[in-house]
Amino acid sequence: MMTILLLFFPLIAALAVLLGGSKLAAQLALGLAVVELAITGYAVSVFQASGPEAFYIFHSWIESPKVSFHLGLDGLSLVMVLLTNFLTPIIILSAFNRNTPHAAGYFSLILLMQFALVGVFMAMDGLLYYIFWELALIPIYFIALRWGGTNRVAITLKFFIYTLAGSLLMLFGFIMLYWYNPDQSFDIRELYRIYISDGNQSWLFWMFFLAFAIKIPIVPFHTWQADTYRESPTQGTMLLSGIMLKMGTYSLIRWLLPILPMGVAKWGPLAITLCVVGIVYASIIAIKQRNLKNLLAYSSLAHVGLIAAGIFALNIQGLQGSVVQMVAHGVNVVGLFFCADIIFNRTNTNETNELGGIRNLAPQFTTMFMVIVLGSVALPLTNGFIGEFLLLYGVYEYNTWLSVFAGLTIILGAVYMLRMFKKVMLGETGVRVPVFPDLYWNEKLALGILVVVIVAMGVYPKPILDMAEPVLQTILNKTVI
Repeated sequence: MMTILLLFFPLIAALAVLLGGSKLAAQLALGLAVVELAITGYAVSVFQASGPEAFYIFHSWIESPKVSFHLGLDGLSLVMVLLTNFLTPIIILSAFNRNTPHAAGYFSLILLMQFALVGVFMAMDGLLYYIFWELALIPIYFIALRWGGTNRVAITLKFFIYTLAGSLLMLFGFIMLYWYNPDQSFDIRELYRIYISDGNQSWLFWMFFLAFAIKIPIVPFHTWQADTYRESPTQGTMLLSGIMLKMGTYSLIRWLLPILPMGVAKWGPLAITLCVVGIVYASIIAIKQRNLKNLLAYSSLAHVGLIAAGIFALNIQGLQGSVVQMVAHGVNVVGLFFCADIIFNRTNTNETNELGGIRNLAPQFTTMFMVIVLGSVALPLTNGFIGEFLLLYGVYEYNTWLSVFAGLTIILGAVYMLRMFKKVMLGETGVRVPVFPDLYWNEKLALGILVVVIVAMGVYPKPILDMAEPVLQTILNKTVI
């Protein structure tokens, strides 16, 4: 019952917001998202008391081909559902005090996106998982297309084509897995047990890896990202960067590694090399950016490259670091894009050369922005440090030279993030900053919650590590051959 409630409550909430009209759409959406977060908190308490057995549901859905309505929450899934349901109210709250046309449709799409994301993280049947994966594309497509920037039509089409192409490869991969499975089903338990020859695993590896690499994204499959982040409305960018890209990294762990271990053994070195190349490339490009949203987009690309590299390191430190960093990156990047939105809302520019001196006018905003930046550059006692330390340790265990280049994400990240903060917040007042009101109540509340989580995770990450470690160790045992 708890699993069904966690999954379908956001769908019911989306319908309620859509039918409730635009006048109080934001308030209703926020209230319902907070209820979903409360349900998630209760689920965490039950999980800690009784384990994952209480959260599995299995019903036959389609007889031929054999598809099951199989949902479950183990430690890995629960961490991702918790991240999704924690960030969704923050994302909705960030839209308060903004003029959002057709607000009922806007906020109902955000909640529909939440429903699809929770489904991705809970699905334990390959075809059911694929359905939720595709469903997540629909609301973000319309959010970006209807409420995006001036170039939204072309940019959103590019994003849609990229993602759909990867999804079709993944669908073909699942169909092949179905035929290789003697029991002729998509059930994850059966897929974990089937034998597939080395050559066939190579083809399947690339089908799934390309789909996940586009979503993450991993260089060179990233060219949709910066434009889409820039042209999407802020809440759309938060959904994309904070949660949706985690679908790709989560799927590497859940579906790719344990099902195709020989494919991973053969092509993993190339995959991890692409990840590390992406880290260096994105960090260098970020240094050159003068548009704040572009800079944050390339910063995100570098960070998720490190997450993916830690996954392909195929050791427990890398996997643990990837999970912690998925949560940390989600929290940090949502905070960073919210700060960029606050700046744009008051100055009508994202060009760093036109800003400056905001510290003199908005000390509360400056303090919270600084904490989020420090979390992003992995300062000790912030959330970013724990994940990046484990990731770099995992990559070091895999290959020393790769860890040296992967470590550039911390060095170069500090360069472009701190330089950005100096240009935007310090120094003389910029030409676009004659007046800059300090934080409104919703901004103070949202950023305050994020700051508390950044510090709390940095000081005490043990609950996340303990929750995810058993399933990560099980997956690792299936992957190492």
